Amino acid sequence: MKAYVFPGQGAQFTGMGKDLFDSSPKAKEMFERANDILGFDITKIMFEGTPEELKETKVTQPAIFLHSTILAEVMGDAFKPDMVAGHSLGEISALVANRTIAFDDGLKLVYKRALAMQKACESTPSTMAAVLGLEDSTVESICANQDGIVVAANYNCPGQLVISGDIAAVGKACEALKEAGAKRALILPVGGAFHSPLMEPAREELAAAIKETVFTEPACPIYQNVSTFAVTDPKEIQENLIFQLTAPVKWTQSMQNMIKDGATEFVEVGPGNVLQGLMRKIDRGVTTSKAEIS
Repeated sequence: MKAYVFPGQGAQFTGMGKDLFDSSPKAKEMFERANDILGFDITKIMFEGTPEELKETKVTQPAIFLHSTILAEVMGDAFKPDMVAGHSLGEISALVANRTIAFDDGLKLVYKRALAMQKACESTPSTMAAVLGLEDSTVESICANQDGIVVAANYNCPGQLVISGDIAAVGKACEALKEAGAKRALILPVGGAFHSPLMEPAREELAAAIKETVFTEPACPIYQNVSTFAVTDPKEIQENLIFQLTAPVKWTQSMQNMIKDGATEFVEVGPGNVLQGLMRKIDRGVTTSKAEIS
């Protein structure tokens, strides 16, 4: 069985999507429609922008979404998923690719998500840190014993967990994690505490938009960050997506469940190859590859 997985923030690069734009009339039409929906020329930033311009949350999130969903669309009959999943932002890409949400609606949601998260970041100084070389339970326990807010945010693969919270609490947790034997506990260059309780204002703002969006029966199951199991009920998918911003991304668990359910090949759809790297650390027994247009 073939699983298609969609990357999240951090996979962007200058020139992303240009090959699709140049080679496919369908892709060109979708990119131009995206410019109209967003009200600014995102394709110009994607194709020619500096790394700094691409790092802006309001650009990064829709750019990665566009690269992923347009690639899936122009693959045509070659895109035949038995199941899908997306890492954080990538979950919305996956929901468009498996026909749960329409492309235009997905783009609008991603842009609202980006602006809401940016606003939450600006209201409360916060950060994230990557922790390598410890058991998940050890990281969770140390976070739970800190003053302030610091929680496990991204379960990326065994031995790699990202924590998220207020600046002081994340800093103290990093010190404690190093003392506990972490190979690394490194503050990340991000704008705020994604997938933590500090994203509650953004979750509330996005919840209203998600509730107004039409969710239909998907073409195949999605393994969501919040639940980790196969979901096909549109209402359940909608509810899980609402809670995603304040809940951890359970990527390791989701991938393990996809494998248990029969996935033998994982195809990464979108910029970068981060998810292929994580999969090699989760289970070397499965095949990984990059989606391409024929």
